[in-house]
Amino acid sequence: MTGAIETAVADVASWLAGAAGEPVPVGPPRDDPDGGLTVWPLELRPARQTSTGGATREPYRFVVRLLVSGGGPAALPALDRVLAAATTAGRPELVLAAGDPALWRALGVAPRPALLLDAPARVERPVPVAPPVRQPLRLRQLGMRTLHGRVVGPQDQPLAAVRVELVGAAQATETDAAGRFRLAGVPHDPDAPDAPVRIRLTGAGRVHTAELDPEGDGLIVVRAPD
Repeated sequence: MTGAIETAVADVASWLAGAAGEPVPVGPPRDDPDGGLTVWPLELRPARQTSTGGATREPYRFVVRLLVSGGGPAALPALDRVLAAATTAGRPELVLAAGDPALWRALGVAPRPALLLDAPARVERPVPVAPPVRQPLRLRQLGMRTLHGRVVGPQDQPLAAVRVELVGAAQATETDAAGRFRLAGVPHDPDAPDAPVRIRLTGAGRVHTAELDPEGDGLIVVRAPD
C-alpha cells in the first residue's frame, strides 16, 4: 500500500522528469558534476484543513516540501527548465529559499543552486461504520430521589462550605455549618437499585471522590480524608 508521502514524492519526481527532460531520481543531493538533478523530501508542513459540516469526514491535508538540486554546472540547464515549468504552470508551488548553509552542511555537500517544491498531500479519513443494532430499542424512565448526608473530618468534626456534586451530572450543593447537605435530582435506576452513587467533595484546596449507598437507612455520613 502506497502512503500519502510516498505518492506525493513519486508524483513530483514524475513531473520533474517531464519538465527537466531527463529522469530525476529520489535521493539526497550528490557531489557528482555529471549526476543531473535529484529530488529529496525535507519536511512535512501543515496545510489549511477544510470541513463540509456534513456526514462526510474530510481528509487530513498537509504539504511535502522537496529539495530539487543538481550536482554541478551540467545540471543548471535542467534546473532552468524546471524553474520555467513550475513558474508557468503554478504547480507544484515553487519556493526560492534553499540557500541556507546549515542545510548543505547537514546534507554533507557543497552549497549549490536549488529549488524547493511544495507538493500537496492528503490522508483519507473514512467515517467509522457504526456497529449494527442487534437488540430492540428499549426506553426506560428513571426516577429521581434526594440524598441527605453529612460530611465530617478528623474526630468526626463537621465540615462546612464543602461543595458536594454528583459525578457526571450538574447537581451540586454545599454543606451547612453542621456539615449537612441535601442533594436533589439524583437519578434512580429501578433495574439497579443498589448501584452506588458517586459524589465529589471539594473544599479547603482538596478534592475527594466517594461512593454512597443509596439504599442506606437514615443520614449518609461521608468522612473526608485527613
